[in-house]
Amino acid sequence: MSRRSTLGPKKKLALLVSAATVAGGGAFVMANTSNAAPPPTTKSAADSTVCQGLATALGNNQRFIEGQRAAPDAQSEARIANREAVIAQIQRQQKASGCAVGESAQDSHSAQPEQPAAPSQPAQGQQGEQGEQAEQGGGEGAAASGEQVCDGSTVTLSGEDGAPAASSNQFPAGTRLRVTNLDNDKSTTVEVTSVSGSCVLLNNAAFEQVREAGKFLIRRAVIEKVG
Repeated sequence: MSRRSTLGPKKKLALLVSAATVAGGGAFVMANTSNAAPPPTTKSAADSTVCQGLATALGNNQRFIEGQRAAPDAQSEARIANREAVIAQIQRQQKASGCAVGESAQDSHSAQPEQPAAPSQPAQGQQGEQGEQAEQGGGEGAAASGEQVCDGSTVTLSGEDGAPAASSNQFPAGTRLRVTNLDNDKSTTVEVTSVSGSCVLLNNAAFEQVREAGKFLIRRAVIEKVG
């Protein structure tokens, strides 16, 4: 006669607990795998106006640093250190906006919307309407017709802090420029205080006066030299 081996109650219970643990662990792994969030999508300048504006600002500051290193003077090191801090801030903004960190683009005049032939009248009207622009307009700048410059240029921000001001690679310090955003009809008149790698870059305070919410690039801009 053959003897059948039988399991005692304790052994049966132990086997059941082990099987339940294995099954539960597998279900937990599967649930975690199925519920895992997909990795965030990084946007490029081609996908987002915000990313394009930040990439342009980054490229302009990088080009300014290259120019300072190519033709240094007594103040070049201080200027370069300042712009490197600006670049670090722009890269933090790129990360916070979901853009590719470090993506750089130079200010381009190509593929820009056609500018109106006589933009000075709307700009003057807005100078009268925007009370917050009065201190920037300086009276005589708002009253006189400006000479349109930088035709077709986009406008972005330098990332620099301080009172409203501009930087430029075409106009010396002390030049007064009026920038009008045609997408919201806001204008500001600021003084050029430093050199940059673009026709005109607005610092943070000046850009806030004419920007559209959430945008770091003004595609349809009219830039006038008023003093």
